[in-house]
Amino acid sequence: MVKRYSDRAPVRLVSGWLKLPASTYYYKHHPGPRGKTPSTHTIYNGGLVSNEDVIAEIKRLISGPYNAYGYQSVTEDLRALGYLINHKKTYRLMDVHKLLLGKVIRTSGKRNWVQYRKILASKPLEYLCLDIKYVWVQGEGRWYYLLSIMDVFSRKILHWIFQKSVRKADVINMFRWLHLVYDLKGVIVRNDNGSQFLANQVRAFLIQLEAQQEFTHVATPEENAYIEAFHSILQRELIERYEFSSFYEANQHIEKYMQWYNHERKHRKLGRITPQQKWKQGLSCSTDKQRDKVDVEGVSRPNDSIKNQTQNHSLVTSLDSPGTDTYFCLTAEQETIDLLHNQNRDSV
Repeated sequence: MVKRYSDRAPVRLVSGWLKLPASTYYYKHHPGPRGKTPSTHTIYNGGLVSNEDVIAEIKRLISGPYNAYGYQSVTEDLRALGYLINHKKTYRLMDVHKLLLGKVIRTSGKRNWVQYRKILASKPLEYLCLDIKYVWVQGEGRWYYLLSIMDVFSRKILHWIFQKSVRKADVINMFRWLHLVYDLKGVIVRNDNGSQFLANQVRAFLIQLEAQQEFTHVATPEENAYIEAFHSILQRELIERYEFSSFYEANQHIEKYMQWYNHERKHRKLGRITPQQKWKQGLSCSTDKQRDKVDVEGVSRPNDSIKNQTQNHSLVTSLDSPGTDTYFCLTAEQETIDLLHNQNRDSV
């Protein structure tokens, strides 16, 4: 009707006759959310970094059992670190990733809490403990995450992941590898209350493996003292002595350190022997079934897993992101690793 008489009278007059707001006539549907498209990068020390890096930095800033930072305090800390960011963008990033104050990670089922603070392990693969440590890479101006898992009896680091972030999928993949190598049935796994370990999928996967997961009490790191002590040693002997110029350099140093720690560093609590020697001693006293599953020389994978590789059956999915920014390592003989690499290349 308005269009019909728009050439004879103004639109506002005709819409007034029809008792129709002029804005209704001029309204045009706009697909998608209105406003400017949110940015995907943030200025940091004169350069650009992705919002994923900002999220990782925010998670580090708000980590800790008593930290109650809101988005405004986080914004001030980010600016102090060199980020050019306002409080609105900080709020948006924290809201999307559910990091705002008051957001609760909800899990189903009852957690099994630690009953005894000190672990008394009598054999290998009786108790495993794991934790995440932040590693600063000076050359890139950002933090990376190191997830380590230790056999309490021998103090041997069975496995470690070093990458930009550690998610629940990475934890599941880690346990999948360890189960293929060592058989985690009946093993007690102790960890803190990080979101990666609290995830329902992680807990369900450990139940499927028939492993027992137990959680330390909040703000009680002494209940996970063995892996905390290892990360303290790593901090003192490696991280504080070097400034890493890149992820690659940090990864190379950590790889060499893990090898040295397991095979050369002697522990007073173990009787001045290395974790690998203690591991061998424990396996020599184990049952034949345990020795068959875990080779004394530390072979990285059982025979049936090599068969799966040759038949193109995937044993593990991708971690955080493919490429040089992800490193996944099992303590193993180099010959076995080279063998699997050659077989994978031939099968492609």
